[in-house]
Amino acid sequence: MSDAAALPGQPRGGVLSGPATARAVNVLAPNPSAMTLDGTNTWIVSEPGSELAVVIDPGPLDDAHLHAVIATAEKAGKRVALTLLTHGHPDHADGAARFAELTRTHVRALDPALRLGDEGLAAGDVITTGGLEMRVVPTPGHTADSLCFHLPADRAVLTGDTILGRGTTVVAHPDGRLGDYLDSLRRLRSLSVDDGVRTVLPGHGPVLDDAQGAVEFYLAHRAHRLAQVETAVESGHVTASEVVAQVYADVDRSLWPAAELSVLAQLEYLREHGLI
Repeated sequence: MSDAAALPGQPRGGVLSGPATARAVNVLAPNPSAMTLDGTNTWIVSEPGSELAVVIDPGPLDDAHLHAVIATAEKAGKRVALTLLTHGHPDHADGAARFAELTRTHVRALDPALRLGDEGLAAGDVITTGGLEMRVVPTPGHTADSLCFHLPADRAVLTGDTILGRGTTVVAHPDGRLGDYLDSLRRLRSLSVDDGVRTVLPGHGPVLDDAQGAVEFYLAHRAHRLAQVETAVESGHVTASEVVAQVYADVDRSLWPAAELSVLAQLEYLREHGLI
């Protein structure tokens, strides 16, 4: 067994940009950081043989990247006909308006403030551009407006920040809500168990070839963190900063501000369920 196969979700090695499935191609944005990993994955999705493509998460407002996405589509004989957003965080959505201008496309998103055009996105919607079938899956939790896109023909799901290709997702209070996030993970587990989804196409990091394994790891990680936070509170660590210092002591301190927002969401969840 390779090292990659031993990791949760079986992440693929090698270069992140390029074809990932028969219908999905990634163009990696040049915005690496501790929070964005290697950078934002901008996905070009199209039906084989079709001249039309859908772009998911144009990424940051970086003209070179946006032009690279268009060039990648055109090189494959595709024209970008629609732009979609998994959620409104700047590393996914800041370039959307400029990208829509360059491609003369509409932008569809759950949040009306992010849309360009009359159509939004909602649970049960099916994207059919160029013969493509891609289903909208509501997955709130990381943010209130988070969505995933199920690509049945490839047994794949595009997860934005709901599941990453490496590490785990921050559920940051107040927009992030842990109860919603756990429900969303269970919804994705159902896609893997009941609908045959095998591949995770994340918003950051490598493609994962074991969707169910990734979801189970995320659920187990959240349960473990919640137990740690509950124990910390019982030991007298009351504030979020105190809990972070106790529970996240092994995490790089540069990530503690994000961890504190995550702890606030965990504390809210524990209080709502009468556990603290």
